[in-house]
Amino acid sequence: MVFEGATIEDNWQELRQKLFPLVGRKPDLNGVLFLIGIQELGQGPRPYSKEEKQDLMHIATCKLLSQIGYFELESQDNDGWPHWKAVAAVPYQPLRDQEQLLKEQAVVYFKDIIV
Repeated sequence: MVFEGATIEDNWQELRQKLFPLVGRKPDLNGVLFLIGIQELGQGPRPYSKEEKQDLMHIATCKLLSQIGYFELESQDNDGWPHWKAVAAVPYQPLRDQEQLLKEQAVVYFKDIIV
């Protein structure tokens, strides 16, 4: 799915298109983070509270940033929720650049899962 020479945006749009059959629409960044969070939690789809949805998106963000050395998995609590620790400071970036970084890492995350 990651195409040599393709832009981050091209790869992002390809990922969104490949997720379409799974979720019934092309998910935005928050939707993709939610899916990654569910995958990383490992409890499958079920109703989640608003707070749990925010926690799932946090899990996903930590997972994506762990791929480039900013976080590492520290432990799992008794309910199976992963806990991450920062191992390097994430440099300040404008919001648009932060979103691009997450999109790029989401493409990397899914590259071997969705063919």
